[in-house]
Amino acid sequence: MSEDIVLRTDHITKTYGNQKALSGVSITIKRGEIYGLVGNNGAGKTTFMRLISSQSLPTEGSLLLFGAEEEKEIRKARRRIGTLIETPGFFSYMSARENLEYFRRQFGIPGKECIDEVLEEVGLADCGKKRYKNFSLGMKQRLGVALAIMHSPEFLILDEPINGLDPEGILEMRTLLQDLNKKKNMTILISSHILSELSSVATRYGFLKNGILKEEISAQELLRKCSVYLEVKVSDSKKAAALLETRLGITEYQVYPDDSLHIFEKMEQTREISRLLVQEGIDLELLVKRTMDLEGYYMNLMEGQQS
Repeated sequence: MSEDIVLRTDHITKTYGNQKALSGVSITIKRGEIYGLVGNNGAGKTTFMRLISSQSLPTEGSLLLFGAEEEKEIRKARRRIGTLIETPGFFSYMSARENLEYFRRQFGIPGKECIDEVLEEVGLADCGKKRYKNFSLGMKQRLGVALAIMHSPEFLILDEPINGLDPEGILEMRTLLQDLNKKKNMTILISSHILSELSSVATRYGFLKNGILKEEISAQELLRKCSVYLEVKVSDSKKAAALLETRLGITEYQVYPDDSLHIFEKMEQTREISRLLVQEGIDLELLVKRTMDLEGYYMNLMEGQQS
């Protein structure tokens, strides 16, 4: 596999007792992407990240990391990963520099100069002797990122780093992630339960619900789908969907439990759509053009069925 693909999972499943935390999740992350993993609390985001970083083992499925497939090679490849999945056990009475020096020695990272470099990168170079216990939440999150990138990883995994931050902290984290991605060419996997918080940084998304991957989509495609769509309410949505595909070549749509469809292409063909449905004996209750924001798309995806 080309190293242009940093990570590929193949039907990764994780079971705890009788409960599946992940069910057949197949995700591909390419070099240079900021991949936003989106889902409500309990959707399986943290479990997925733990599996990738070897903090947990999959029940079923496999993964490839930087082209490595065999377990021995995957272990070597994981040295190229930095993770912030849980808040590190920083010492409350130590400064940022002192904390990083402690962990540098623990991890065997050579050269003290890396500490100054990462503190500069995360915007904590001027925090001086200020103790960790007096840091704001945003500063604590940035110090966690500093620890994760101290060994110059190529792939950074961050679990809910924006959660709980105020608007200023969100902006600081957004700028930091964009800088790491552009200046360091660092591939980033970042999770959140709020799509709008990722919309300014992510280049690609994966939507998880109850451990199942509902959709993978690029940022450009997501924005296109969120701009305008046709809402069609019919008496038989499954039959209507089949007709739209086979007769009109419409494949980009979503079907919802209330027998409505959202169509994201060929929206100028309203006459052809209505004529086809009526001719085939399907009652057409509504056909209207609407707009949707990011949160609306996410909510509809979680409630409906992707074509």
